[in-house]
Amino acid sequence: MAIKHWPSSERPRERLLSVGPQSLSDAELLAIFLRTGVAGASAVDLARQLLQEFGSLHDLLQAPVQSVCAVPGLGPSKYAQLQAVKELGLRLAKEQLQEPLNMASSRQVGEYLCQHLGHQQREVFALLLLDSQHRIIHLEELFQGTIDSASVHPREVVKSALKHNAAAVILSHNHPSGVAEPSHSDRLITDSLVQALDLVGVRVLDHIVVGLRQWVSFADRGWL
Repeated sequence: MAIKHWPSSERPRERLLSVGPQSLSDAELLAIFLRTGVAGASAVDLARQLLQEFGSLHDLLQAPVQSVCAVPGLGPSKYAQLQAVKELGLRLAKEQLQEPLNMASSRQVGEYLCQHLGHQQREVFALLLLDSQHRIIHLEELFQGTIDSASVHPREVVKSALKHNAAAVILSHNHPSGVAEPSHSDRLITDSLVQALDLVGVRVLDHIVVGLRQWVSFADRGWL
């Protein structure tokens, strides 16, 4: 049955307007975006099918165009809209960090870095560069591949900090396995970079290791 024939109290759009978006399931929110279903399936049914096929909203937004367009009822236009939704989310997360960062809590920074690095299939080492007020200047991806003490060059990290006139930085890298628990090598890298950056007066506020929808903060663990 098409959604327009459902009782108004059960229609996703009407429920969103009456009780707020937080009360809707992932499938219902996705159905509002899809607007229409396919023959024999409502937009909610199609949304549930997509979440089951791709595994989660995160995996759907990261899926390649060929995979999304292969689903009946979707196409390049819907794929483009999904990518626009993802990019809006990234930009909103960045906007929320434009005020000076409160390093008493790593949650916002962790969520921001998780959105940028959590989907990467290879290890990526990134540098979040901050000014003297701890406002974001730039997020720079410096190294790719196996992240260890041999592949992360302190000289390049220092060069990036000086290039952007950063007063402080947050180190970050991802674990493609999805498990964010830092390794012994991660701690050695951090110690090396803290020493190198200290020589040029740049403070390391944190090192955040990103997994799949999770992260670990060195600062929260008392390692910095």
